[in-house]
Amino acid sequence: MTATWFDGEVLAFDLETTGVDKFNDVPVSFALVTMRGGEVMTRRHCLVNPGRPIPPGAAAIHGISNERAEAEGIELASAIEEISTTLLETSASGVPVVGFNLSYDLTMVDACSRGLGKQGLKEQGWVGPVLDPLVIDRGVDRYRSGKRTLETMCDRFGIENTAAHDAAADAIASALVLRALADQHPEVRETDAAALTAQQVAWHRTWAESFDKWLREKGRPGMDERDFVWPISGTVELLG
Repeated sequence: MTATWFDGEVLAFDLETTGVDKFNDVPVSFALVTMRGGEVMTRRHCLVNPGRPIPPGAAAIHGISNERAEAEGIELASAIEEISTTLLETSASGVPVVGFNLSYDLTMVDACSRGLGKQGLKEQGWVGPVLDPLVIDRGVDRYRSGKRTLETMCDRFGIENTAAHDAAADAIASALVLRALADQHPEVRETDAAALTAQQVAWHRTWAESFDKWLREKGRPGMDERDFVWPISGTVELLG
């Protein structure tokens, strides 16, 4: 059998942040974890000084206080530079970046980079590949009912994440969920990462159009049009 992404190296990536607005909030921690075969090879986990107050609601979720971020965190510009450099290096090597709801994290890094006066990830040469178990699960099991969160997916596959909302723990758990999905769906396991990236672009578009229609039928505001685009919201789709 020809080796695919499942047999090789992946970069698991996650952020903890000041809030849920991926265009305007910023990281307070990040994790970049190199894995192979479900095992951790290298791990970089770092606090970030966001340069702004961390709202109490966000701090209650990830446990990172203003005092801790200021005392232990690296500057935001340094964090974005390190994350971007790592993502660019792995992209150039064809190594997939993995994460749950990864468009949130990638879009925030892209927006922060622009906000700091630099180019976005795509303009810097980043082209993926990207493997997101949330998008893949929506694609291969579209009509399954129930919530699709990292917590529910871990429960579904019997994966223990004892430090939820810790960037490193969530990054690793996301990669393990991806492997469990690939074991359950051989077509995911056997598709190369570039082709799977292109497939996720289509899966996400289908989901977004359906969800937007549902929202409007309920009399609620539709989705932000930027969120129809994946994996970096508001930018031209990556096709592999």
